[in-house]
Amino acid sequence: MTQMTTSARHTPVLAQRCLDLLAPAVQADGAVLIDATLGLGGHAEAALQRFGGLHLVGIDRDPQALALATERLAPFGDRFTPVHARYDAIGAVAAEHGVAGRVQGILFDLGVSSLQLDEVDRGFSYAQDAPLDMRMDPTTGSTAADLLAKADERELRRILSTYGEERFAGRIAAAVVRRRASAPLRRTGELVELVRESIPHAARRTGGNPAKRTFQALRIAVNAELEALERALPAAIAALEVSGRIVVESYQSLEDRMVKRALVAGATSSAPEGLVLPLPEHEPYLQLLTRGAEEADDAERAANPRAASVRLRAAVRIREGGPS
Repeated sequence: MTQMTTSARHTPVLAQRCLDLLAPAVQADGAVLIDATLGLGGHAEAALQRFGGLHLVGIDRDPQALALATERLAPFGDRFTPVHARYDAIGAVAAEHGVAGRVQGILFDLGVSSLQLDEVDRGFSYAQDAPLDMRMDPTTGSTAADLLAKADERELRRILSTYGEERFAGRIAAAVVRRRASAPLRRTGELVELVRESIPHAARRTGGNPAKRTFQALRIAVNAELEALERALPAAIAALEVSGRIVVESYQSLEDRMVKRALVAGATSSAPEGLVLPLPEHEPYLQLLTRGAEEADDAERAANPRAASVRLRAAVRIREGGPS
């Protein structure tokens, strides 16, 4: 894949809004921005173009995405540093590449990347038949097929209900267990058909492909996405220098709730109720930069379908302290 086709296939969501929010922290020469979810490098390219003195560190667990983004960003020379890691390693990355272990900006663009959806053999899409893989780093870990073959019915029901918010999790989990008694599920097409047959006819008529929640749930479970995010958010906030900024784009409610909880906690006094003179360590260490979660406008949604479900939140660090 060439640099041109990499750029053409990836339109970053709310790129200019993200950069506007980050700008006060990263526009000075020597500033360091960590793109914790580099993907195909769309946000990174826009940031390096806009901020001429910026050094950008791009993290991605997917070695194919990392290679393509590195090719795309080669014109920026040593202003870009790629790191093959999961984003919960952000504390160590900041310690190595930041200024005195701190950075001025952090960006998360969560969820599945354009590359992972477009590469049929990765098994992320319910729209095309492929092996049931779904690993963001295909060099390590168990696949979705492994999970479906080994997890008991109760665990499958929990995964589908919790991570996919699937109303018919019980029916689908039971169907998986029945099916694997005779033949394991190995293909995405097989799973799509099983889900379709497991839910009532009326539920198939609305809400798009009935397998989308199951695929979301399995992808989250296979890649331990929420566990990684729960570790990454406090580590990211701790890595920010005072006046540093964090911007997070989420695409489903579970992620967005975690981001909201972390940012709102930092922007709220931790003083016990009734304390007359709160101590400095109880004061907020973040200030929110968005009112609630921002969404894409109609023009952005029309230009970039992936923007339809985005929820953007941002904050600035206003004092030392907080998570460590």
